[in-house]
Amino acid sequence: MGPQRLPQIAASMLVAAALALSATGALAAVPRESAAAPEKPAFGKEDDASYRRLREAAEAVVAVRTKALGDARSRATLGAERSGSGIVIAPSGLVLTIGYLILEADLVEVSDASGRSLPASVVAYDHATGFGLLRAIGPLSPKPVKLGTSGSVEQLDRVLVATGGEGGMSVATVVSRRPFAGYWEYLIDGAIFTSPARTDHSGAALIDKNGELVGIGSLLVMDAMTPGERLPGNMFVPIDLLKPVLAEMVATGRQKAGRRPWIGVNSVEDDGRLKVLRVTADGPADTAGLRPGDIILSVGGEKIRDLGDFYRKLWAAGEPGVEIALTVLQGTDLRQLHIRSIDRLDFLRRKPTI
Repeated sequence: MGPQRLPQIAASMLVAAALALSATGALAAVPRESAAAPEKPAFGKEDDASYRRLREAAEAVVAVRTKALGDARSRATLGAERSGSGIVIAPSGLVLTIGYLILEADLVEVSDASGRSLPASVVAYDHATGFGLLRAIGPLSPKPVKLGTSGSVEQLDRVLVATGGEGGMSVATVVSRRPFAGYWEYLIDGAIFTSPARTDHSGAALIDKNGELVGIGSLLVMDAMTPGERLPGNMFVPIDLLKPVLAEMVATGRQKAGRRPWIGVNSVEDDGRLKVLRVTADGPADTAGLRPGDIILSVGGEKIRDLGDFYRKLWAAGEPGVEIALTVLQGTDLRQLHIRSIDRLDFLRRKPTI
């Protein structure tokens, strides 16, 4: 499919999406027995103004392609070449995306809806929220999207999911709002979960009925509505997490509050216990002797309730560099490990500057 056909295809898809957003039918991909609450009107009556707002927001979405540094530590888990989406949020060509796409990037390219492709530079990465910022080296054709208010997004709202390239647009339903704890030392409040699921979720734009950006796509999940109950969907990082730190990220490449003790462990809740899934090679936890399969019982002598509680206790220990005392069960042996934490960004590879 040639780039010249993408604008026409995108326009036809947007018409279909706008019609769906203005409908008040059953909730897509949500089991009938799960939709106990009364259905809400989707996006109201369609008119020229609402269609224009949705069209402009969708046109601001770009495709993002990156190639990681040859010695990137993240190549093993995220791959050497990555692709996803981003969205233009400023006239300067500033593009918001999900951070793991640009982690330890060597080469970055963005392509807008017209098919125009440009190199881009990494502006910022924030592990605390998961956001990443790029800037195209040259003008992009789309008009920047307006940042909305994710705090007003509620369960049963209809939203538009838009991706760059040939991914196009689709209508989704917000099926839950709740904190999200990721296995990679990541925790956010107010995550937005939608259904049906899209596999091209990385950096996808979540757009509300006003044509405003309310979230950035992060994950495919199997329990979008209720933890532990199967309903495939996607998790979006709410845009309200970006607003207070955007200027700082542009100016410094990160947010200061995102500097937290990091030990390099992937953990999951398993039968009421916190189990080590993976340990980052040569990271602090690996050096201290933590191993996959270990059960983490406490931090600093305080018992752990769940994954979120583990992170809060870990980050409350102090600044990066603080020693973290973990009580772990290795097989049948109870062990005390003392792990010297670090700043995660200090562990990552950086592209050499000229």
